[in-house]
Amino acid sequence: MARRSALTIVLLMVAMHSMSCRSSHPGEVLCGTDVLKRDGYKVLQGRRVALVTNQTGRDREGNRLVDLLAAAPDVKVVKLLAPEHGLYGTQDEQIKDAVDEKTRLPVLSIYGKTRKPTKKILEGVDVIVYDLQDVGARFYTVSATLGLCLEAAAENQIAIVVLDRPCPITGNICDGPIADKDKLGFTAYGPIPVAHGRTMGELAQLFNREYKIGADLTVVACEGWRRDMWWDQTGLVWGNSSPNMRNTTAALLYSGVCLLEPTNMSVGRGTNQPFEFFGAPWVDARQLAAALNAMDMPGVRFVPIEFTPAASKFKDQLCHGCYVIVTDRNRIRPVRMGVTIVWELRKLFGEKFELDKVNRLLDSDKTLAAIKSAKDPKTIPAVWKNELPAFKKVRQKYLIYR
Repeated sequence: MARRSALTIVLLMVAMHSMSCRSSHPGEVLCGTDVLKRDGYKVLQGRRVALVTNQTGRDREGNRLVDLLAAAPDVKVVKLLAPEHGLYGTQDEQIKDAVDEKTRLPVLSIYGKTRKPTKKILEGVDVIVYDLQDVGARFYTVSATLGLCLEAAAENQIAIVVLDRPCPITGNICDGPIADKDKLGFTAYGPIPVAHGRTMGELAQLFNREYKIGADLTVVACEGWRRDMWWDQTGLVWGNSSPNMRNTTAALLYSGVCLLEPTNMSVGRGTNQPFEFFGAPWVDARQLAAALNAMDMPGVRFVPIEFTPAASKFKDQLCHGCYVIVTDRNRIRPVRMGVTIVWELRKLFGEKFELDKVNRLLDSDKTLAAIKSAKDPKTIPAVWKNELPAFKKVRQKYLIYR
């Protein structure tokens, strides 16, 4: 019998654990798109639509929302607005205007020279329809696109309809520092925590009220979804929401591992498991994995590995680092895991690691300072222990699902 590698065995163990986590009776969850279709598109009848969507904008049967609306009675889609990664979710670059091959509708970029729909873009439009899949992290840019679309709707006195979708990692992971107000931008639309724990419909309501945008907002809510449900418990088919967001595990780890992306570390882009790997040519993999495992973080273990990205950072260079095993997805605290990884990299490798660049996504000067000064990474979350409960109190007002 051929010997299996240690990593192969690990992957088999993770697969068996993942299967054991799944509900044997997936819920019949309907996304906002499904509810809109079931109800005969009534909220859009007689309106001219600018549709903000990508490859995730589909119903339970896999039909594109673009095609559904194009065929819907008394609904006129006049243009499609393409966010980061484009209408088909395949591009890792600025998006150019184009034409949808199937419908021949114009596709206008809102991830290029402009990221907010302009008055010219919205000419001849009565309503913006937004349908993009999020993963629950502040710096995943669909939430900034949502905020900018709300602003554009209010400024141009047109309505906006948000077709809601489940958060794939449950709606309960709300953790991390609140973004500093002087660092708000496309990876931090508002002063919210790293892991925001909300659907786009819930986030839209909060943005619209708390930031005094005042758009004419309608949220078409999901049906059958509970806050404690993972994606594989919804009965919905997974679709990559961006080129490197390939499964629920990657989505779960993203708000922690992606903190490394601005630094001189690979987060697995260019491999078959982005955000499940991290490393660099200069890392001692065994030393790092041992140090992280000694921290005994709940729900996660680290295996030393080597990998060679075929694209992106360190393309064609051998990297040493860790493979992240989720042993209990209901216990893992991904932001705290990410902060601990950052702390250990600084401790073990000193100036080799570009620590300050972490703040491009962390967006918290106090937390960065705590990482630098802490003797134990378990003390770092004390930085956000007061501000996070205050945010959760505000968040509670806009929760749609229980």
